[in-house]
Amino acid sequence: MNNAKKKRFPLYIGILVIVLLIFSRFILYFLRTDGFSGLSILLPVLLLCFILFALCTSAFFAAWVYQDCKQRGDAPELWAIIVFVTTPFIGLLIYFLRRSDIKTTCPACGQRISVKANYCQECGTHIEKEEPQVMVKQGTHHLKFMIAGMISMALMLICLTSFIVSAAAGNGINTKITSNDRIWNLGTISMNYNSYLDDVWRLDFNSASEGFVKEQNMTISDADAQLLHADISCGAAQDGATLVLWLVQGDVAKSIDVTNLSEPLEYPLNDFENGNVRVRLQINGVKNTVSEIYIQ
Repeated sequence: MNNAKKKRFPLYIGILVIVLLIFSRFILYFLRTDGFSGLSILLPVLLLCFILFALCTSAFFAAWVYQDCKQRGDAPELWAIIVFVTTPFIGLLIYFLRRSDIKTTCPACGQRISVKANYCQECGTHIEKEEPQVMVKQGTHHLKFMIAGMISMALMLICLTSFIVSAAAGNGINTKITSNDRIWNLGTISMNYNSYLDDVWRLDFNSASEGFVKEQNMTISDADAQLLHADISCGAAQDGATLVLWLVQGDVAKSIDVTNLSEPLEYPLNDFENGNVRVRLQINGVKNTVSEIYIQ
């Protein structure tokens, strides 16, 4: 028993290290970026918990399959990997569909045979049955793995349901265009190119969900002398389609309709202060748009 515990100890340490690395990555992302600015911390926590409980569910069921396979004389490592990789739902279904009988050893020739066999298929020796003991083993072995797996599965589904309900309802998600925090989009954008090099923001997209907002942080060093330059061209747009440029800094928010610019825009910044400003493009139905925006 002590040797078995010693062999499992590195496995437990490895699992703990993986969990700690996941949480560390999560915390570092939170501290080093504004990734959660404008997004309630509850949503990423729910998503992270869903992932962890999903991994735990797969691990517990894979552990049960490993022990069950050992008892039946199958390939425990192979089936444990299959169940873990293919998610417990698919993996367990496949396993139970081809699950073999518990096997024992023929006392005469040593051949592995089913405990249900009356005679050895190799040497023909009559096999004495020990049905009460077999039934106990079949009904009770390693229940702790099954129970832990079902608890993890229930917690996983709770986290997933809570995440979907919260996201669908917009709870904890900042979508206010004039907000000084980052805006989170629930839609999609079909983008060809997006870069911010040498203080120039270049964005080229085909289409986007209605109201989708793409943004970039820029810096104003001399608000009285500098201008915001925007060279933007939109392809054919449906009636009512617009592309709105927003500048947001603290409580100050300015918007400019840039759907049909006849020449590059030069916008004064004297309403703002020196420092960071959020430059946003609010996409309302326009397509095939190419833009180049910078402060100079």
